[in-house]
Amino acid sequence: MSQERRMEKEVVLDATPEQVWEAIATGPGITAWFVPTEVEPREGGRMRQDFGSGFEVAGHVTAWEPGQRFGYGGLEPAEDSERPNYAFEFLVEGRAGGSTVLRFVQSGFLDTGDWAGEYDSFDTGWDLFFANLTAYLRYFAGRPAHGVTAMGYTALDPQQAWPIFHTALGLSGQPELGDEVTLTPEGMPPITGVVDVATPQFLGVRAADALYRFGAEGSTGCGISAYHYFYREDVDVDAARTAWQGWLSRLFPAPEHAEAPR
Repeated sequence: MSQERRMEKEVVLDATPEQVWEAIATGPGITAWFVPTEVEPREGGRMRQDFGSGFEVAGHVTAWEPGQRFGYGGLEPAEDSERPNYAFEFLVEGRAGGSTVLRFVQSGFLDTGDWAGEYDSFDTGWDLFFANLTAYLRYFAGRPAHGVTAMGYTALDPQQAWPIFHTALGLSGQPELGDEVTLTPEGMPPITGVVDVATPQFLGVRAADALYRFGAEGSTGCGISAYHYFYREDVDVDAARTAWQGWLSRLFPAPEHAEAPR
């Protein structure tokens, strides 16, 4: 394993350091833009994250300097599998005028022959999640937050998967940033909002009280995902997770004898 392989990102957020700390170092805060998370607030404290479809990881807090530095890693079962022992660190720095710089470092990558592919996958994923964080702090900070994640895998490549997504969402094609759209997924209430993410890997819509994100990532076969964040009290998370997982599975039935990419 090589600790020298690192990913670094910097995000300027229109929020105070206190607001950013709450969003990146507490369970409710992380749930509001990443995945459902539980954090024991101390160095050495336990962490648990739910990525959907029965995929949960646990680890521990490696850095706890309130308002300044938060880190976690040791995600099980790294010791008894080939999965890398990733480590994540967040540094919070206030700026004049009330904004905040968030610096992020990910390390612990395996020294494999597919470093570029692994890096690119994390790079596009973190870009989405930090876009979620930016939107959360700008439009929904302070509201109750509920995260719902559904995941799957298809033997189709993204170019084949996206038209299926678009049709199922009531879209005639790929919308552009800033477009106002109404999504009509079968079995769900219509979703009206503005397109705030439009990349080859992800489509995102910001509604009045929610963020909706759909993903298709990979090359020969791809991971399919729906990451949604609801900023209101009256959310039945289990029912919403079941509904969106069922919707995703109907669109992209799991191929037989195929293993999703790690």
